[in-house]
Amino acid sequence: MEGAKNVLELIQSGFEITKIYATNEFLTKNKIELNSYSSILIEAKEAELNKVGTFTNNNAALALVKIPKDTKIDSSQSILAFDRIKDPGNLGTVIRIADWYGFEQIVCSPESVDCYNPKVISATMGSFARVQVHYADLGELLQKSDRVYGTTLQGDNIHELTFEEPAVVVFGNESEGLADDLKQYLTQEVYIPGYGGAESLNVAVSTAVFCDNFRRLLKLQ
Repeated sequence: MEGAKNVLELIQSGFEITKIYATNEFLTKNKIELNSYSSILIEAKEAELNKVGTFTNNNAALALVKIPKDTKIDSSQSILAFDRIKDPGNLGTVIRIADWYGFEQIVCSPESVDCYNPKVISATMGSFARVQVHYADLGELLQKSDRVYGTTLQGDNIHELTFEEPAVVVFGNESEGLADDLKQYLTQEVYIPGYGGAESLNVAVSTAVFCDNFRRLLKLQ
């Protein structure tokens, strides 16, 4: 994990950190926060961080972290699911959106981009520490779910619906949409209406629009 924001988020999370390489400026500025990590702190120069990391410019820190074991999906909570999401920036952005709207779990199909891809982590702006990303067969997940909302061009207008929890909200691939074999599990097809000439919405934008309406139009239990 690289950069000041990501490393500071890490030390507040449950991730197991093995080493932190940081500049003197970062160590001095965050002395209190890093106090309990003194045994694994190693001072490094900015040029060294840039050389071993993926950031073009990193004047703060880089941390080595053990990838946690995948935990069981909690079906008692609402879940965002993604079918073959390929772009690292998109996945990172939807993780950040999920964090903003209070979704603690994301499930991706196995063909999706790795959530620990450096570009994904960077795009989350620290939200990776609060949102669990699982990889699973979406057909099996949706089949076991009582309430599944899916974005399609044939769905009902999102502005005219109400939503209930817990639910799985599934989004399709960036270019191909939702796979046909997954549509059979949808209990409600949802359409985000457009008012201009654009052909489609980016999957991250669709996620943000859906999440905002989902929270706003949630049926009171």
